[in-house]
Amino acid sequence: MTATTSTRPVVPAPAPAPAQVVRLRRGMGYLLGGLPLCIVAFVVAVAGFAAGVSTLVVWLGLPILVLTLRASRGLAEVERRATEWATGRPLPPHHYRTPTGSGMSRLLRSLAEPQSWRDLLHAVVAFPVRIATFVIAVTWTVGGLGALLYVMWEWALPRDAGSNGLVGLLTGVDSRPAEIALNTTIGVVMVLTAPLVVRGLVLVRAGLARGLLTNQTAALRARATQLETSRRAAVHAEAQTLRRLERDIHDGPQQRLVRLNMDLESVSRRLDDDPERARPLVAGALEQSREALDELRALSRGIAPPILADRGLGPALAATAARCPVEVSLDVALPDGQRLAAAVENTAYFVVTEALTNVAKHADATLCTVVVSANTERVLVQVRDDGVGGAHLGKGHGLAGLADRLATVEGTLDVLSPPGGPTVLTAEVPLLGVGADA
Repeated sequence: MTATTSTRPVVPAPAPAPAQVVRLRRGMGYLLGGLPLCIVAFVVAVAGFAAGVSTLVVWLGLPILVLTLRASRGLAEVERRATEWATGRPLPPHHYRTPTGSGMSRLLRSLAEPQSWRDLLHAVVAFPVRIATFVIAVTWTVGGLGALLYVMWEWALPRDAGSNGLVGLLTGVDSRPAEIALNTTIGVVMVLTAPLVVRGLVLVRAGLARGLLTNQTAALRARATQLETSRRAAVHAEAQTLRRLERDIHDGPQQRLVRLNMDLESVSRRLDDDPERARPLVAGALEQSREALDELRALSRGIAPPILADRGLGPALAATAARCPVEVSLDVALPDGQRLAAAVENTAYFVVTEALTNVAKHADATLCTVVVSANTERVLVQVRDDGVGGAHLGKGHGLAGLADRLATVEGTLDVLSPPGGPTVLTAEVPLLGVGADA
């Protein structure tokens, strides 16, 4: 048997475009796309603001202004992404306040959001700037190419008996070769300087976006407030955990250990005079020690079981689901061969164990579905049961403590539990990092 080998000619990969060409292409796309964007943003800002202010007396202007600010916010986000794409550098951060409350109070708080007004102001101020940069960019590049190729189309220009062209206008002498040479020189200069001109126009427009569409001070202040809130939540969650652990130890293992100590003292007194009567006491002491050990193990599972540290989140959740008195359907989709950060694993495990505990105690459910998935940014935990519903995040309830625990790692918790069920608990845990390979 003979083997035949066919070879194909190797086609070389196209060489990457020079950085200057890429920068010019992106800059032109940025400047040309600015014209339709600025028209839409300007019309929305001016028309919405005028309509909202003029109808404030009948309260109709309030929602109009809120919608106008929301539209300006969306258009501002488009401008931010376009600026980052054209310049190749990220813009400084910005911050929007999240309105709270409902109804009229929420609308008023939306109107008091500073960055939204900066977005609207940018739509108005940037309108002439974006038109000017568009016109200059098109005129410089197209005009330069036209002058560079003047020799190819100048024959179609009408000529009269007097002076013609730029040379004739300047010197009064009608010279066709001089006219071609002058226009070609101007074209060469304009084409060669087009990247610099486009770059300058991009920087002008990007500078305006940087000045109005970003607010690093407000973003850092909001970040500091968020971290302070997370720190307070961490302290509160830790205090709650310690109080619960202290109460559980006092009500369970501590009482059993006290009784065990009393039984052992009785055994020690009766071993010499009546060993047979001491035998039941020894059996009772052994039972008390087993129960105390079981309770201590149950308490340790609520903190961090050894299987979580040794084998990871998936096996730990499988062991937890197997112990739950309610039937649990578990689906864990995590990166193969990798361990998540310890804080992420502990928090996700705590969410599932607390949710299953609440289902077993209060939901009166027959089936609980647990889904855990992860991507490059977060771990998503969803616990669903077919119970009676009615769960909420009210203060003093177990779910409030769960929300505090998530806040310590800047996670979020959402609970959907209408009366009659089903209850869907969704938690998002940001990825703090990836540990060593499992």
